[in-house]
Amino acid sequence: MDNTSLIDAILARAEAAPRLMVAIAGPPGSGKSTLAATVADTLHRRGAAVAVVPMDGFHYDDAVLKARGLASRKGAPETFDFAGFHALLKRIRAREPEVAIPLFDRNMELSRAAAAVVEADTRMILVEGNYLLLDERPWAELTGLFDFTVYLDVPRAELERRLLARWHGHGRAAEAARRWVETNDLPNADRVMSRRRKADMVL
Repeated sequence: MDNTSLIDAILARAEAAPRLMVAIAGPPGSGKSTLAATVADTLHRRGAAVAVVPMDGFHYDDAVLKARGLASRKGAPETFDFAGFHALLKRIRAREPEVAIPLFDRNMELSRAAAAVVEADTRMILVEGNYLLLDERPWAELTGLFDFTVYLDVPRAELERRLLARWHGHGRAAEAARRWVETNDLPNADRVMSRRRKADMVL
């Protein structure tokens, strides 16, 4: 994927902004984390102060999901702490001096609190997650927190291929991986694709 147009758009918008909030949205398996990391690295090498804020840090713990009967739907919109995520983004947008953020550890399948910090002089914030453009309550309340929005448009068949490869890579047996993808990941992807708001840029 050629990221030149995205990087140019970010740099152009950042010129007049004390802090630029960029949303990178897309269904599971679309490459949001990879894109955010690649763009952040390029911006760093150009001398920009940039941070990546993943939505996945706000996954509810497996114990909470089990208690709520949502263990089989992990990754669906209702399995995230939206209020906490919303509050964090508002703090970052308000340019608080130092904001600690949680990060999701996929190897351990849990979030690590205060695993990174957004410093006061960080001008570019790349927020990545499935539901940043979801046109459903409460996620639609994120409208207005972002200065620039990007959506990754990947064919469903390719998403399925990537998701199966992801779970195989994490040690799930082939049958278990396919069952999880078909009953959880792809329904989540369909929800993202069918219920998204318009993005400023589609890649």
